[in-house]
Amino acid sequence: MNIEQARFNMVEQQIRPCEVLDQHVLDLLMAARREDFVPLVYRNLAFSDTEIPLGFGAVMFSPKVEARALQALQLKGHEKVLEIGAGSGYMAALLANRADHVWAAEIVPQLAELARANLKRAGVANVTVTTGDGLPGLPGHAPFDVIMVSGAVPFVAQELLAQLKPRGRLFAIVGIEPAMEAQLITRVAADAFRTVNLFETQSVPLANVQRRDTFDF
Repeated sequence: MNIEQARFNMVEQQIRPCEVLDQHVLDLLMAARREDFVPLVYRNLAFSDTEIPLGFGAVMFSPKVEARALQALQLKGHEKVLEIGAGSGYMAALLANRADHVWAAEIVPQLAELARANLKRAGVANVTVTTGDGLPGLPGHAPFDVIMVSGAVPFVAQELLAQLKPRGRLFAIVGIEPAMEAQLITRVAADAFRTVNLFETQSVPLANVQRRDTFDF
């Protein structure tokens, strides 16, 4: 496989046609070595329009979902970010490119170790991967400018929204299969949030969600 041609095709044939026109996002996806965060057995699918299994019920989002999330979140370079579901570490690496620091929570210990190893090998120094359930957020490090939920959830809990700073943004895929919607939620006041439905999609629920039999609204 011609890696650079495949990367170019991913950006020009998958991502740009999905109305991802933010040049910084496009440049970042051209520069980031996605193939280094994909399990070796799926390396030939690193740039395909598909979710990639990571084991333990987790997946990497498809490239166009990653790109659309980055475009919607509009990181400014100096912000504090929480990612829920570190997976292989790839999304954390993308977020870190335009963040002061990223806290990435991963409930599966093996995936947390994988993310740390991948990020270290890639030279990404401003990400801290924590092992544990990230669905309640990380109150000890809150508030955050940006929260990225890297897996589907049936709803976004108020305890997570409460950890957003004023004007903070949260991206999540919300709903239960087959009815899921990518949403951007912005904290517009102390007790007020604006939700924008970005696009319809489907994804695998976070491992945290898969392990819970009931949900507290």
